[in-house]
Amino acid sequence: MAESLKGLKRTMRCGEVTEEYIGKKVTLMGWVAKCRNKGGIVFVDLRDRSGIIQIVTESEGADPRWGSLKTESAIAVTGTVEKRGGAVNPNLRTGTIEVIPESLRILSTAQTPPFLIQDGIDTREDLRLKYRYLDLRRPELQRKIMFRSRTVQLIRDFLSAEGFLDIETPSLIGSTPEGARDYLVPSRVHPGNFYALPQSPQLLKQLLMCSGFDRYYQIARCFRDEDLRADRQPEFTQVDMELSFVDQDDVIDVNTRLLQYLTKKMPDIMDELGFDEKLTCGIRKCAEEIGKNGIGRITWQDAMDLYGSDKPDLRFGMQIVDVSENVKDCGFGVFTGALEAGGVVRGINAKGLGDMPRKRIDKLTETAKTYGAKGLPYIAIHSDGSVKCSFAKFMTEEQTQKLIEAMNGENGDLLLFAADSFRVVCASLGALRLELGEELGLIDHNEFRFVWVVDFPLLEWSDEENRFMAMHHPFTMPYEEDWERIDSDPGSVRAQAYDIVLNGTELGGGSVRIHMDDVQEKMLEVLGFTPERANEQFGFLLTAFKYGVPPHAGLAYGLDRMIMLFSGSDSIRDVIAFPKVKDASDLMMGAPSTVDEKQLKELSLAITKEEDETAVQS
Repeated sequence: MAESLKGLKRTMRCGEVTEEYIGKKVTLMGWVAKCRNKGGIVFVDLRDRSGIIQIVTESEGADPRWGSLKTESAIAVTGTVEKRGGAVNPNLRTGTIEVIPESLRILSTAQTPPFLIQDGIDTREDLRLKYRYLDLRRPELQRKIMFRSRTVQLIRDFLSAEGFLDIETPSLIGSTPEGARDYLVPSRVHPGNFYALPQSPQLLKQLLMCSGFDRYYQIARCFRDEDLRADRQPEFTQVDMELSFVDQDDVIDVNTRLLQYLTKKMPDIMDELGFDEKLTCGIRKCAEEIGKNGIGRITWQDAMDLYGSDKPDLRFGMQIVDVSENVKDCGFGVFTGALEAGGVVRGINAKGLGDMPRKRIDKLTETAKTYGAKGLPYIAIHSDGSVKCSFAKFMTEEQTQKLIEAMNGENGDLLLFAADSFRVVCASLGALRLELGEELGLIDHNEFRFVWVVDFPLLEWSDEENRFMAMHHPFTMPYEEDWERIDSDPGSVRAQAYDIVLNGTELGGGSVRIHMDDVQEKMLEVLGFTPERANEQFGFLLTAFKYGVPPHAGLAYGLDRMIMLFSGSDSIRDVIAFPKVKDASDLMMGAPSTVDEKQLKELSLAITKEEDETAVQS
């Protein structure tokens, strides 16, 4: 039978007991991580979020329940701290001490859990997520959740000291479908009408700038109904900020200092929580680099040209080389055809892989095809100096040699090429670069390299929509010197937009916002908005802009991604307390789920089935 805490108070957590407490009495509470009866002596590992401490009692004359404690039961122990009588445990913070108990209270008895509650388990993720409350007891996950909490506090401390105000914005707003799909919430009071959950507080924080709160931030919950992957969830957290009377350099400056502050403070917290020393050392080096040299910038165009990605991983080289000029007069139709169609021919040099087996090259070809490439021409320069060129019969020896020279090819190198549209070539070679960087061991996973990516295109063409769409959002300020081309060559207009990238992952992004009526009206026109539709969706913002809007700019970080990267995790699910799986379902709570007919009627909704597809009607 479970006992109560009546008259008993915990004096500290398990991991907080040190040698300074030897000879003193403590009361500890936690979960039984392990219970070992060694024939007369019982050893119990007591665990809470701070760590584990060993309880040692002789079974003779002691409470007989000590020898039969079930793992994961919650207990309270009062006893005296003593130096360990046996071997110390260097892997535990409390490894030199133990507690000799005087009393035991069993607060609740646990059934046998569906998996071991310890680090390094090989248990299916879906099972762990179904019992997430048990999974979260594992020290590894508790470290990450505590690290997240401490990081948020650091962010708040910095932004508060910089004069930012923490202001909440609504979670029920009007739908603005320009972007990812909205999550819609039906209104009971207004039948047939819907709220939307915010994809971000973008419009609201701009209104706060109109309201005179010149520095705003929020740890904001955001919702997007989109396809998921390792670094995405349907609901996620942004560190959202906006500033008035600033330009792009001002925003980059304050955020560079924020990142320096975080990387300087994080390692001490991580050491305290027990993170890997190599990881914390890498973050310290990153802080030193930012303090010494700041964070470098690269234009969007250069990032795409050199790395095939607008979120380049700068931890290794293997830059993409444009060889269009070198092959424009060759006889290889794949190259010349791409150039005639307005495309490009580019390549990467995988140094040291010249003797790669053909089967492995074929697998790389399949990878390239998943990004739209039609094939993967290659030149393999074997270690002995012999050359295998997959398109040799279409090139003279002289042309092949010049191509090798353009790629800085040497004995033992593998030269891989892509010939297609700019987008396809960037996507395929960018993906191959990352895959080969891993294969060659070029990526140090304990290194942290930031870069600001600037000068994004204002617009990008959508084949699906058959129109230009905003690369960021419709309120991004173009460069003044480019704006004159908005009608003649809209794709060439650059935006005053910027992303902060860490190790090949977009950590955050933002832009200078449009604050001029005529520019905003023209931008919406280019995006296909009629004046009526623009007023219907954004009328409240456009009206606010008529009453003295300040120049303003902002940025938002993906907090989940930030914690994932700095904690050395592979997925943001590891740093979110209760995440969802790839189909956006919650395995623990069984959401989404059906609801009662009564609830549907209250919302003026009905579920219908047409052609084997379920639809909701209002």
